[in-house]
Amino acid sequence: MIYWDIFWAFFISNLLGYGGGPSTIPLVQNEVVNQYEWMTLREFVDLLAIANVLPGPIATKMAGFIGYQVGGVLGMLIALVATILPSAIAVILLFKFVNLFKDSPHVKMLTVSVQPVIAVLLGVLAIQFFITAYEASGLIQLIILTAVGWFAMYKMKIHPAMIIVFALCYGGAFLS
Repeated sequence: MIYWDIFWAFFISNLLGYGGGPSTIPLVQNEVVNQYEWMTLREFVDLLAIANVLPGPIATKMAGFIGYQVGGVLGMLIALVATILPSAIAVILLFKFVNLFKDSPHVKMLTVSVQPVIAVLLGVLAIQFFITAYEASGLIQLIILTAVGWFAMYKMKIHPAMIIVFALCYGGAFLS
């Protein structure tokens, strides 16, 4: 039964996650943290931070790790297949119709109307991450890390991956 739950959690998240990795993150978080309780929100936030640093699509990295943690190697394979399957099916079925409907006003309106929903889902996720970070490290640490991260990224033009690595090292040294 656990393998079916793994498959369903990642399949439905990636089926409904229109727009790629960022739009699937809140859906995966809902399934993994709220629905099945395989991870705590803090564990999910840590996984998201690590997955953002590593190269490649975020959805498959998260699915592989969570699937392995919950169901071993078979769970990992099932989670990866469930993550990739919706896109693969859509590409195979819809490839013939791409040129037919690419200029359709209905398709363009659908794409534009989904964007606010994705923005709200990402906003809710950001608020949950903020609350988790606040509870785990306190307000002073959170303000320091946010200010240093903002300054490094926007003023010094340091790549976000390097800032995440620095924050992970800082957290490991001072917050654990």
